[in-house]
Amino acid sequence: MRTPTHLRNFPTELALTQAPTTDLLTRARAWLAEDPDPQTREELTSLLAVAEGPEAEEDSTLAWSQLAERFSGRLQFGTAGLRGELGAGPMRMNRAVVIRAAAGLVAYVKKEQLGDLVVIGYDARHKSYDFARDTAAVVVGAGLRAALLPHALPTPVLAFAVRHLGAAAGVTVTASHNPPQDNGYKVYLGDGSQIVPPADAGIAAEIDAIGSLAEVPLAEDGWDVVGDDVVEAYLARAVSIVDPHSPRDLDVVYTPMHGVGRDTLVAAFRRAGFPAPTVVAEQAEPDPDFPTVAFPNPEEPGAMDLAFRTAASVGPDIVIANDPDADRCAVAVPANGNAAGGPGQGSGWRMLRGDDVGALLGAALVAKKAAGTFATTIVSSTLLGRIAEAAGLGYAETLTGFKWIARADGLRYGYEEALGYCVDPQGVRDKDGITAALLVAELAATLKQSGRTLADLLDDLALEHGLHATDQLSVRVQDLSLIADAMRRLREQPPAGLAGLKVTQADDLTAGSADLPPTDGLRYYLAGEAVRSARIVVRPSGTEPKLKCYLEVVLPVASAADLAGARERAAALLDGIKRDLAAAAGIDV
Repeated sequence: MRTPTHLRNFPTELALTQAPTTDLLTRARAWLAEDPDPQTREELTSLLAVAEGPEAEEDSTLAWSQLAERFSGRLQFGTAGLRGELGAGPMRMNRAVVIRAAAGLVAYVKKEQLGDLVVIGYDARHKSYDFARDTAAVVVGAGLRAALLPHALPTPVLAFAVRHLGAAAGVTVTASHNPPQDNGYKVYLGDGSQIVPPADAGIAAEIDAIGSLAEVPLAEDGWDVVGDDVVEAYLARAVSIVDPHSPRDLDVVYTPMHGVGRDTLVAAFRRAGFPAPTVVAEQAEPDPDFPTVAFPNPEEPGAMDLAFRTAASVGPDIVIANDPDADRCAVAVPANGNAAGGPGQGSGWRMLRGDDVGALLGAALVAKKAAGTFATTIVSSTLLGRIAEAAGLGYAETLTGFKWIARADGLRYGYEEALGYCVDPQGVRDKDGITAALLVAELAATLKQSGRTLADLLDDLALEHGLHATDQLSVRVQDLSLIADAMRRLREQPPAGLAGLKVTQADDLTAGSADLPPTDGLRYYLAGEAVRSARIVVRPSGTEPKLKCYLEVVLPVASAADLAGARERAAALLDGIKRDLAAAAGIDV
């Protein structure tokens, strides 16, 4: 999926080259004539008035540039559905785009004879309910059955409901942790996992075949609104993943990050017998404007500040956060622990990296005698593979995204470093921040009973399998050509060494392999003195205007006394790799 969020800051030099054209006006007016939403009709009418009116030349030029961008193409339906900025025009998320997407999905479901029920969920973002209702109207208008979830709910509840209700497909309207001006449209098929090729191309082809919106029949009613019994069923399944006899003494501070996770998570904790978490008051209620954070993503700097402030007054054992649609789970531990963490240090609390939590949950499931395949992605730490091997379990690496992880053969547990964890694939075959939080809480409470912490368990894993230290170089751009230039430069002039480590193997992932479909990415393996292994993966983000570089170094650790020194060496190596990699790619950090 290619999101247009990078186009918010339309480059001035490009904007000034956009001249008024009859074709552009024709397309804009045709869109306006069939737009079903008064709000976006008014927006486009105003933009046209400025572009064609007597306003100052600068205002008119900017209006033309906005029209040119909004009508330069249309949002492309891909393996993650649709995601983009709200607004008028085919390059924005709006009711007209959603109605076409829903009609394409329904046509695909009917053509492939997948069934007659589509279940629809939504979060609390701007327009989410409207988009969900429009989808239901399209489904019923096409002669199929639609089941709308009872209210704004976490994405994993929708993923669960697809299988629980025996649906042919599912849709959830969410933009996950994107900025407040965005929304999205995520599609699942009947197995409860996100779509992958060729289903995405099949749905896209059906969308392309739609002419005027007048061709799409819309029912005025006739869809079902399911009761809260589907939420009850989800909660019953979620609670079943923890041992009813395991310890429950744990104090937690929790933030839903202005999203829809609070009620479901608190209910899950209560049913499982854990004390009610202390919810961060300022971020407790769903709010589509996300007023206390620049980006509603626990990984972003500053996003956890209010949670840490609450923790300072409460003194919990751990801090847990969900992203706004609650499919991701972040964990923080007291900073006096020894775990190598990510953003958030200096507050008395340390954010664990997604790779840390991924390894901890893997270890917890091994302790529970889990059987099956453990899976993660090519950009995540290799530690999970070592944990699986030691336990005699299968292991798989996939491309990024749970649409791929969920399809690992015999999946028992999967995670990705971007805070996504699937701990119960028979219940939710996607990442689930609620069940992940429950399993983290059980693990932390069990360790607490023995006078130990999550950080202590990470130390144990480092001693057993080597210190797997990870980091990320992430560069946000306004001009996407900078990402293309960096990838081209690395392909044409691959680095021979980074931070004193020799590059021993360079893989261009666009070629694909027997294990992986082709993808736009580069992978380097490095070797050097006192390093067991090192690996780098470089790829453009699929959902944000970012170049992302994922780094890992693995160091041997002889004893607990050597851990601190090993972490210092690993941090220095990772810093050096980031610096040298940025120079090789020609990017500023």
